[in-house]
Amino acid sequence: MKRNDAEQIGKLIQQYLRQESLESPLNEQRLLDAWPQVLGPAASYTSNLYIRNQTLYVHLTSAALRQELMMGRELLVRTLNQRVGATVITNIYFSLRKGILSVTFIPSFWSVSFARS
Repeated sequence: MKRNDAEQIGKLIQQYLRQESLESPLNEQRLLDAWPQVLGPAASYTSNLYIRNQTLYVHLTSAALRQELMMGRELLVRTLNQRVGATVITNIYFSLRKGILSVTFIPSFWSVSFARS
């Protein structure tokens, strides 16, 4: 197969995904898959990621990490969109999981968490 043929097949696949309205959900999944790579070890303190109306919703178990991520929100949005190669999200909403008490020291990634009764 020639390189030109491979490029044409790639364009056909993109066209099909666009036509069947599958491109957006596929890009959303790619962005969610990129989250652990972009965030690194701190991603283990996040859960229940989902995208709605171009906003990424993230639940966190660490208030300190939430503050750090809120300060770097714009950079995170740009980095995640660049990983996907499309503007999938325009905002990130961070929320602290209720009923969880967490003590986290971010530099060493040491954490103690337990649910309140």
